[in-house]
Parts: sequence; structure tokens; C-alpha cells
Amino acid sequence: MKKIITIISMLFLISLSSFSQEKPLVVGMELAYPPFEMTDAKGNPTGISVDMAKALGEYLGRDIVIENMGYGGLIPALKTKKVDIILSSMTITDQRKKSINFSDPYAKSYLTLLVSKRSPVKRPSDLNTRGVNIAVKKGTTGHVVATKLFPKANIMVFEKESVCVLEVTQGKADAFIYDPLTVFKNWKKNPNTTRPIFDQFQKDVEYWGVGYRHGEDALGREINGFIKEFKESGGFDKLAEKYLTEQKKTFDEKGLPFFF
Repeated sequence: MKKIITIISMLFLISLSSFSQEKPLVVGMELAYPPFEMTDAKGNPTGISVDMAKALGEYLGRDIVIENMGYGGLIPALKTKKVDIILSSMTITDQRKKSINFSDPYAKSYLTLLVSKRSPVKRPSDLNTRGVNIAVKKGTTGHVVATKLFPKANIMVFEKESVCVLEVTQGKADAFIYDPLTVFKNWKKNPNTTRPIFDQFQKDVEYWGVGYRHGEDALGREINGFIKEFKESGGFDKLAEKYLTEQKKTFDEKGLPFFF
């Protein structure tokens, strides 16, 4: 009888182990940053980060579930186990490391300015002036850097990138601080009301990583293994060719650092 109970217990544990391995990986991202995180015409998740998440799922042997949420809610959602990882063009910072862990970097970027044509701002240092209005997206590194580097300015915090851009196009904000891809895209959309300033005003380039919870080191090692293999196999080059052909050409022409 004891042997039967033991066998049943072992089978139960094996079943639980198999279930655990097959449990979908819930990936938190804000689908509002094309072409990295966005939705298609039918509302389905698509973009560089989505393709990357699917490739990670294949590497881990797990299904992927994309959980779309506001950028500022990503880290709280990870800490409360509503999502398993964050893959949403998130910059690795010392402040964020206090709350979560990050994988090895998989991309890099830096901050630039989308400036209103009505504004007298000519260079980044001009932002640190009383009466200057700076639009930032809540929770981004642009938000953090604006507060740190431009304390004399009025920092206007918004939930969405589109609202920040609108403030600049309408002349209500002097500048919007964000990455060069977004700045370039919105300048092209609004050439009569905006102009870009691509001067790099940070000391360091920003690196993006996959966020995961403290204590989950085994998952972190698996993610790092995936990033290494994906890079060596040309995965990032294929994503750039699929989603960023025109942008990469423009970046190269202007001598701007590219993401991968």
C-alpha cells in the first residue's frame, strides 16, 4: 500500500513539474512604441519586442502571453507577479535595479529632443531656463533626466507619447525628451511645427534589458543565453531589416548610433 501511495505521489509531482514547465511566460509591455511594441490593424501585438518575445518563448519551450499595460505599471506588475518578465524597450538604470533585475543589454539608445518651431531653444542646455516647458512621458528615462538636468524648467508629465508630441506641435511645450527614432518619426510627421535636436546631452548611452524579478536568477541566465544566441545567429539583424530598414539608413547617413 505504501509503495502504491509513493508511486502515486511521484506521478503527481512529475505531473506538477510538467505543468510548471509548460506554463506560459507572461510578458509585460506597453504596445504604444512602434515599431518595437505596437498592434496591427486587427489589434494583435506586433513589432520588434513581440517577435523577440516569441523567439524567447521558443528558446525556453514555453508559450508566450503578451500583457499590454501602461509603461509606469510594468515594474509594479512584475513585482506583484502579474507578469513574469518585462520586454518593453526598458532602459537599465541603477534606480530600477533596486526593484528588479535586468538581463544583459540587447539594444542601446540615447535621448534627443523634439522641439517646437515656436521655441527659442537651440541646444539642450537651453532647456534649463525658467519659463521653458518640457514634455516627458511618465516613468521614462526622459522624465528622470529632465528632472535631474533641467531643474529650472517646468516639467510637464504625461501618460502617453502622443500627448507629449501634441504639446510640442501646438507650442504648449518647448521640447519633448525621447529617443532619436521617435523624435525623427514625429518630426517627419510634423515638419511645419517641429524640429529635431539630435545632440547627445547624456554622459552615457542607454542600454535596454529584459526585466525579471529579484531571486529568479535561473530565469535570468536563460534569458541571457537566449540574447547571446539570438545575437550570434543574426536575429537582431533580421528584426532591423524587417522593421527598421528606412530608419537605419537615415541613422547611418546622420551618423547616429543605431539600436542593435
